[in-house]
Amino acid sequence: MTLFRLDASIRREGSVSRDVADTVEDAWIRHHPDDTVVRRDLTADPLPSDAWMFAASATGVPEEERTPEQRSALELAATLADEVLAGDAAVIASPLYNFGVSQHLKTWIDLLITDPRFAPGAQPLAGRPLTVVIARGGGYGEGTPREGWDHGTPYLRRIFADAFGADVTVVVAELTLADVVPAMAELRPIAAESRAEAHKLAEATGRAHAELVRSATRSTSAA
Repeated sequence: MTLFRLDASIRREGSVSRDVADTVEDAWIRHHPDDTVVRRDLTADPLPSDAWMFAASATGVPEEERTPEQRSALELAATLADEVLAGDAAVIASPLYNFGVSQHLKTWIDLLITDPRFAPGAQPLAGRPLTVVIARGGGYGEGTPREGWDHGTPYLRRIFADAFGADVTVVVAELTLADVVPAMAELRPIAAESRAEAHKLAEATGRAHAELVRSATRSTSAA
């Protein structure tokens, strides 16, 4: 079995989204020690900023009339789709940047949708367990001054659950900038509690998804 993991944080060290996603992955590996983990790091290996433009423009063009750039973009989209579809489960680690998702993650999603298997209505991940890890530098919960400012989490739910059909669990760590922003120093205990709760849920989710996939595989084999 295979776990697909995607990281979108621009930080390689000290990234909370990566750290919490590690907990999901570790829980999975403990249950499936011989399994494969397919990783895509959108910071270490950024996607070309113009790839979506070429892929989108190629979808209505006969293959023999496509430009080299269009063909290359569609091949990249197919590679991304292959990676995701190879996973029996997935974890997507996404920080909240400027109240939304990072440009790297948006480009990845846009490219993915140009592949026919991920076209609107296809539901390519129907029933597959998928964990979305969100790291938010500030506080966006109910009753906070910025309640409703997080436009990234609803978007990712819409894409992965409604558009792609995955069984989505969202794990959130808030106030992740408290340790490095002096003005947020008084919020550090709350930030630490949020991070601890995120790791707790990530552990439980990784374990539950591993058990779910194992059970489904056994049922299929028995049939």
